[in-house]
Amino acid sequence: MSALAASLSHPWRHRALIRILARRELVARYRGSLLGSMWTFVTPLLMLLVFTLVFGVVLSARWPGAAGEGGIGMFALAMMAGLLLHSLFAEVLSGAPAMVVTQPNYVTKMVFPLEALAWVAMLAALAQAVAGLALLVVVNGIWGTGFSAAQLALPLILLPYLLCLLGLAWLLAALGVYVRDLLQLVGPMVMVVMFLGPVFVPRGAMPEPLRPWLALNPITVPIEQARRVIFDGLWPEWWALGLYALGAVAVYAIGLGVFSVLKKGFADVL
Repeated sequence: MSALAASLSHPWRHRALIRILARRELVARYRGSLLGSMWTFVTPLLMLLVFTLVFGVVLSARWPGAAGEGGIGMFALAMMAGLLLHSLFAEVLSGAPAMVVTQPNYVTKMVFPLEALAWVAMLAALAQAVAGLALLVVVNGIWGTGFSAAQLALPLILLPYLLCLLGLAWLLAALGVYVRDLLQLVGPMVMVVMFLGPVFVPRGAMPEPLRPWLALNPITVPIEQARRVIFDGLWPEWWALGLYALGAVAVYAIGLGVFSVLKKGFADVL
């Protein structure tokens, strides 16, 4: 088996290990807490309440377009969709530069598929994002614009987004071994991605010259398409999702390729 084929097939070959480590990560996250795994649902609910209060009541903000007609409630739901997907981005990438550095035993003392670390981080973050999106769909179905068959397309929107996150995580993890300052830069980068994306306002409300460039933001298309299927009851714009998927596959391949090349020197650096 070639090195490329081995790298591409590692999720399937190491699926049991990835599943065990992801479960352990989730258990460790809530160990000792009173609510335990219920925090997976409580956290997005608290986030919804806080942002509804701050932006809907204190700042009296309204979502432009149809969602704004629903008042504070629809504004909060539209914002929550953006925040959930951005939170997934932030959680996966914030710790990516230290992903390998903080696990030196996996590098120097045992044979371990280091690529699996990104999968573990992504799956642990995905669990909370899925819980939040499920809550969002239910709340919107009962008190918002209702349920629709188009909401079944949410997994198709998430799939290329997850591929993009994995590629970026591998890239940052590999570079983070050699450039330790990268960990300090990721925090501001995550903030920039949030404010230059359609989290708080739709892209149509942003300055027109910036709109085409904002499409390059990795969270823009997933957020826009998620809002489209959840609140408008429309199927995704397949052309936009298709182009995004092509870009996501490219990022996935580049990130995995860079990681596979640079990991040969991890043991020497650590």
